[in-house]
Amino acid sequence: MLLREIEIFRAVMTAGSASKAARLLNLTQPAVSLSLRKLETHAGLALFERVRGKLVPTQEAHALLAEVHRCFVGLDAIEHRLRSLRQFGVNRIRIASLPGMGVGFLPRVLSELKLSERKVTVSLQIMSSRDVRARLLAGEADIGLMADEVSADGLEHSVFARYNGVVALPLKHPLARRKVIRPSDLARYPFLALNPEDGASVRLDAIFRAHGVVPETVVETPYTISLCELVRHNVGIAIVNPVTALDYAGRDILLRRFSETLAYGCQLAMPAGRPLTPFAQQLLATMRTRLAADLAGLDAWLERDH
Repeated sequence: MLLREIEIFRAVMTAGSASKAARLLNLTQPAVSLSLRKLETHAGLALFERVRGKLVPTQEAHALLAEVHRCFVGLDAIEHRLRSLRQFGVNRIRIASLPGMGVGFLPRVLSELKLSERKVTVSLQIMSSRDVRARLLAGEADIGLMADEVSADGLEHSVFARYNGVVALPLKHPLARRKVIRPSDLARYPFLALNPEDGASVRLDAIFRAHGVVPETVVETPYTISLCELVRHNVGIAIVNPVTALDYAGRDILLRRFSETLAYGCQLAMPAGRPLTPFAQQLLATMRTRLAADLAGLDAWLERDH
């Protein structure tokens, strides 16, 4: 495979000319031109038209570039991994997580593991569930937490958590006297919602329709942490992921049970065929223990805070 010639081809397409690519690669322009002709000969295709001394990419060149970009993403991931190994060795674990678990829950988990004593470095990256999946498939993360509505094909995966949404209220809200909040109660106040395409939002809309309720939605946002902040600032009320909301409970917002079942799900995923280090195994065990304790603590809090 002509890896050097493909690299030069990519540089020419990205830079826009052979002369610019030559400067970027510290080559002479004739060397760049020779490399492109070699690639064309090998491929049996004309990748450039020579028009008044300039290279004009053909349709075949643009089609090839799309494939080359995908290949170089993988090569960039390898380079990133090599730099990581040079800097940190193998005592490093890369976690990619959706915000609902990554903002509050995982920091609680990591606080229990005494990372400095173990001389372990954790890379914790917060992103959308689809980006978590992409990181795992590219080998750029060792452990991922993502919504269960995202495909885990090509990954080792299992259910990590299932829990039901709770109602988040500003402090001293009129509904605070209620132990259980019903859909009809929510229709009386400004409502905060997840984006319409979110799976939990779709399920909540079905609940509202079944009860003949049309909430007065004033803000839509993709993340529960944003909902909690909006509630804290008295913008409205919301139904939220309880694991995220636990950091706010009693201090900044009030949480109440919702009369209907609004299920949330989170799956744990890892690159297929990759063995877990002893630290990764302990991390997963701590995550499961912390989750059980958090949900039990939330349940007890909901019972007594009235």
